[in-house]
Order: sequence, then structure tokens, then C-alpha cells
Amino acid sequence: MDEKRTVKASKFLSLVLRHQPERIGLTLDGNGWVGVDELLAACAAHGRRLTRAELDHVVATNNKRRFAYSDDGRRIRASQGHTVPVDLGLAPAVPPAVLFHGTAAATLPLILHEGLRPMARQDVHLSADRETAVRVGSRHGRPVVLAVDAAGLAEGGQVFRISANGVWLTGPVAPEWLRVQPD
Repeated sequence: MDEKRTVKASKFLSLVLRHQPERIGLTLDGNGWVGVDELLAACAAHGRRLTRAELDHVVATNNKRRFAYSDDGRRIRASQGHTVPVDLGLAPAVPPAVLFHGTAAATLPLILHEGLRPMARQDVHLSADRETAVRVGSRHGRPVVLAVDAAGLAEGGQVFRISANGVWLTGPVAPEWLRVQPD
């Protein structure tokens, strides 16, 4: 599978497994899972033919590890980032003292006023390292990295969970828990 086709397939899978499963006639279960055979058949029926080997390739090579198979390999889901309601079944986890959030410089004034909000997603997404936050922030312009006082939030009762691909998930984060990181 060439790189261009892999990226295209990954983006389409993100769309249907995170945001619009109904676009190809899928229904995710309450935990975000759908049968692999059902997904492949729905993709083919909607002009997006994908073999199991190609799907395996997309799952294995996605640098953000966006997708996960069930233990038996018969179901698939997105690891996080859903805008459709799902319960990923992730247990609360103790976060490191500081987590990071990457954003575009243009959104910084709003974030410093309102804090971090899930927006259309179910959770605020944070990373354990600054480099990942820079990459995330770069997607929409000049990146800015915010340090999040995760230890302080956790001590105050804020719940954190970690997704299968290492993204930290939590609820809204008020501005007082954020600090802009120097370039």
C-alpha cells in the first residue's frame, strides 16, 4: 500500500470511526467498537474498498496510533478523539505532574480567558511530552505549547485517563492551571 493511499485511508477511517459512522451506514457500539468485517463491507459499499491487509497496514503504521483492534482482532475502534458519544472504558490514571497542550498562536487569547475545553470532542487532549504538543499545535499555524498543572488538577479531583495511544484525556481545564511555555 503506497503512502498516499495509506494516508487517505487513515483520514477516512478517522472520519467514520470518530465522527460520522453513519456516513457509511455504521453504528458504533457504546465503547466505539465496530466489527472489522462490517467496516470493510461498509467501506466497499460506499466506494472506499479496503482489504483486511490494507486495514492492518493502516492500523500498524499510523504514527499517532489512532486505531486499535480488540484482543481477538475482530473489532476496531478509534483510540480517542470522538465527537460521537462513546465510552472508551478507560480507567482513571494518575497523570505526571505536568502535561502539555499544543495549539495555534491565534487561539491563545481565548484559551487564556476560557481555559481548555473539549470543543466538539468528548475530552481535552493532552500529551506527556512537549514535542508532541508542538506537532499538534503546528497543524493550524504557529504552535504555542501550554503546560498543564496536572498534579494540581488531580489533587483537586479532576479525573485523567490515558488512551491506548498515550493521549491523556480529561475534562475542561481552567486558565489558572495553564502556563505558556517559552519557544
